[in-house]
Amino acid sequence: MRIGVPKEIKVHEYRVGMTPSAVREAVHHGHEVFVQKNAGFAIGLLDEQYTAAGAKLVDSADEIFARADMVVKVKEPQPQEWKMLREGQILFTYLHLAPDPEQARGLVESGAIAIAYETVTDARGGLPLLAPMSEVAGRMSIQAGAHSLEIAQGGRGMLLGGVPGVPAAKVVILGGGVSGMNAARMAMGLEAHVTVIDLNLHRLYDLDLQFGPKLNTIYSTVDAIEEYVLGADLVIGAVLVPGAAAPKLVSEDMVKKMKKGSVLVDIAIDQGGCFATSHPTTHAEPTYIKHEVVHYCVANMPGAVARTSTFALNNATLPFTLALADKGYAKALADNPHLMAGLNVFKGKITYKAVSDALGVAYLPAEKAVAA
Repeated sequence: MRIGVPKEIKVHEYRVGMTPSAVREAVHHGHEVFVQKNAGFAIGLLDEQYTAAGAKLVDSADEIFARADMVVKVKEPQPQEWKMLREGQILFTYLHLAPDPEQARGLVESGAIAIAYETVTDARGGLPLLAPMSEVAGRMSIQAGAHSLEIAQGGRGMLLGGVPGVPAAKVVILGGGVSGMNAARMAMGLEAHVTVIDLNLHRLYDLDLQFGPKLNTIYSTVDAIEEYVLGADLVIGAVLVPGAAAPKLVSEDMVKKMKKGSVLVDIAIDQGGCFATSHPTTHAEPTYIKHEVVHYCVANMPGAVARTSTFALNNATLPFTLALADKGYAKALADNPHLMAGLNVFKGKITYKAVSDALGVAYLPAEKAVAA
């Protein structure tokens, strides 16, 4: 199979779909890999390393899309990219289609086969290709939140962990999944007062066993969210409904009642965000202030630590990339129901239920689409 790796073009996005090591594995399996020149330059993955691994360097993304049977990326395709896709071509990347009808329409019209990292599953019910970036985003959310609490950023002028004789900041984390757990770990490490709110009692029990009395765990209700959010200095939105738009857990009225200079960090912004006042930002301008509350809503948070993120992501995606290349999409999907769960768009049809529900369009089950 011919595999193409274009340079990412989203603002301040420096991750790359395949590392030289991943390229070498694919070449070892008998595949051709085309990599756009300087695709990994910003994070120290040089063209010479790709060439040594067996990649063929090309000058432009146009050539990548024209020659590749499968395009492996990191972020969702931008408008100029989805216009280069062709019928039957495989796109393997993050998509986040539920809050993005324009991209969904572009992928449907292209006739491509779009497999989303974020909805591939595993035998334990997890999301193995989302988890590495959720870990990174969870840990980064506390760094970002602590910085945003500084008065020069519009925050309350608080040190997250306080100092002897001065209270530490109150951190509230909505969602106790992978990103929420990693956020909690970082916040507790900085000696903040941390509360995790979640609907899953088993998850809260696990968190309590793992972290003990240092972590406050609360069952999610409207009352609980309102009480803890209004008392918080920093709120992390870490809720996830796989493939679907994130629920709006914090209303605009609630934001208006928050303390002046408090901070919201919306990890869920890729799926539309869980705060009513959220809208996507970039690493170039990561924050804005609304109702005297600082909002950090960068839609590709792990891109800020692109080298770490690239290697973590490749560790998870490589087995699936090789399966698609070795077997072809039809057999790879049929053989692995967890990979089949990643199929979001197939030759003009939406094949993921949560996406079709969010966009209000017709749904064709992935298994039926591939079998046909």
